[in-house]
Amino acid sequence: MRAFYSASLTRFLVQDTASIVGELTQSAAQAGQYQQLHTQTDAWASQICILQTALVNFGSGGHLFFEYIIPRRGKRADAILLLRDLIFVIEFKIGSHTFSTSDIAQVEDYALDLRDFHLASRGRVVVPVLVATNARYARVVPRLDEGQLPATQLSNAEQLEQILLCAIDRYSNSENPPIDATRWEHSEYRPTPTIIEIAQALYAGQDVQEISRSHAGATNLTLTTQAVLRQIDQAKSAGEKVICFVTGVPGAGKTLAGLNIVHNRELDEENLGVFLSGNGPLVKVLSEALARDYAEREGVSRQESRRRVRTFIQNVHHFLDHYFHSEERPADRVVVFDEAQRAWDAAQSELKFNRPFSEPEMMLEIMDRHDGWATVVALIGGGQEINRGEAGLSEWGRILQDKFPHWRIAISPALLTGDHSTASQVLFPYGQPNLAITCDPDLHLAVSIRAYRAERLSEFVGYLLDNQPQRCRDLLKTELGDYPLYITRDLSLAQAWLRAKKIGTRRYGMIASSGARRLKAYGYDVARQIDVANWFLNSERDVRSSYYLEDIATEFDIQGLELDWLIIGWGGDFRYIDGAWDYRRFVGTEWTTVHQESTQTYIKNKYRVLLTRAREGLVIWIPPGDSGDWTREPSIYDETAAYLTQCGIPTLTAFPRRNE
Repeated sequence: MRAFYSASLTRFLVQDTASIVGELTQSAAQAGQYQQLHTQTDAWASQICILQTALVNFGSGGHLFFEYIIPRRGKRADAILLLRDLIFVIEFKIGSHTFSTSDIAQVEDYALDLRDFHLASRGRVVVPVLVATNARYARVVPRLDEGQLPATQLSNAEQLEQILLCAIDRYSNSENPPIDATRWEHSEYRPTPTIIEIAQALYAGQDVQEISRSHAGATNLTLTTQAVLRQIDQAKSAGEKVICFVTGVPGAGKTLAGLNIVHNRELDEENLGVFLSGNGPLVKVLSEALARDYAEREGVSRQESRRRVRTFIQNVHHFLDHYFHSEERPADRVVVFDEAQRAWDAAQSELKFNRPFSEPEMMLEIMDRHDGWATVVALIGGGQEINRGEAGLSEWGRILQDKFPHWRIAISPALLTGDHSTASQVLFPYGQPNLAITCDPDLHLAVSIRAYRAERLSEFVGYLLDNQPQRCRDLLKTELGDYPLYITRDLSLAQAWLRAKKIGTRRYGMIASSGARRLKAYGYDVARQIDVANWFLNSERDVRSSYYLEDIATEFDIQGLELDWLIIGWGGDFRYIDGAWDYRRFVGTEWTTVHQESTQTYIKNKYRVLLTRAREGLVIWIPPGDSGDWTREPSIYDETAAYLTQCGIPTLTAFPRRNE
């Protein structure tokens, strides 16, 4: 049930208030929202009265929905009005005298979700309207630039008709056909949630399919989850151990799939899985997001919430350290290992925790302790290795062949041949061994859903980093036209562009490579430690948040996570010179050339990570340089800027600010 009430404007205007409230009450009861009824009926009656007064002169062509579900957010918009070729999202604040920032953000979020994820709303103008019933004034807010969402129109109870008429005059196009209400009502809704939103939804007991129905998400998430669950069921039935390797391009939803697996309703209550990651910032941000959300929903302390969350998401290094030095069997029979190709090798493990075994070996040894079945789900993302000591895929293959040949192996085909999603790595580089191997194409996530406007963004980034400008230009022209992507030499212009993107609670920030040390001269200090939970989660009123554009996240902070809009500061550690990439490290007071191939790979992967973090769009800022500072000479940056231009990335120019 998408809406609690749906009616043509003609029917709505002649129906009495009590009858409409009755329909709304019945629908709310059917949806299990009994607890809201005693406070909601008076508000509905007020909304009905205001709308019937405002719409009485609009004729018979429109359609009205009350309490329309916005699945990605798990909330309902007060009213959706289809009028001519426009979609109005109307949020009421009964008795309010002011238009608060949070209320404006709320209605903008609803409008953005319709615009981006509701198929019949695409290409239509979606107008957010906030009605503070007791406000002293109403205000028509001008159109936004660059085809963005119109700014929220502000109304009180008496002037809603005037606000709607002004919006029609400003945004309606007589050449556009009116919206077909029946088609619109039954249109598919295909949201693409953030990893934080998906984690919160799963932890709250929501069905992930209700909030992730993009064509890519449905194909990727559903098929891959089902494929892994089949392997788990087979392991249970046969009483065997199985390791399942899931591959995917950057942004394809590997982490999302992993969270869905460990919290899937098809798993027995006693066999629920645990999600493990060596990505400390990811664990910290997701854990804090879940704890805050649970504390708010359940009315418990954050401390108590944080204790509960630890059973769902854990740091893999701590998990291994806890179990490896004991004979204890883990409680979970299903373990999801995120970014498993980044597991530590034996040397790094001994350095950090005094245990001379690689993490793949330790993981398999610990899970091998179970009597009967156990499953390890290894999520693999090629080109994501950004640190020394990361074992890579081949270590998993070696350990399985040498020490755990009794484990059955389920893999995606990409791990046999290697492709751009695995950075050309294979599980068995020296030939396929005589092991029980099942190959399932559903274990590969082929389409990026992070950048929902640009499903082939990761492919474009791959071409850019592999020095293939012609392929970049072709892809940019044919596949990435809806994804705003720019370069600029002017940081202030980039920041103004970013701030203009602040609509609803969509998030923006600045990122850069940890090796871009001389960006510090521009106030872009990558060496300064940030509090990742506050950076990713706190509001625009908090100076520690990403919104303030003061703290810079690096690849270590943002890997596995994402923001809606980003500035990427391009440093001197990765520069284009004489037709090829050049790799540098800033040591002491000077740039030194990096010759070691593995370190070059880490540097390139840093930029691969950075360039695939923005969901909606990004601008690459390349400093102008300073001829008076030999560590920032213009030549360090100029050729890189020229190469990115050669790849087809347009230059950001001046633009109107929001509400101008």
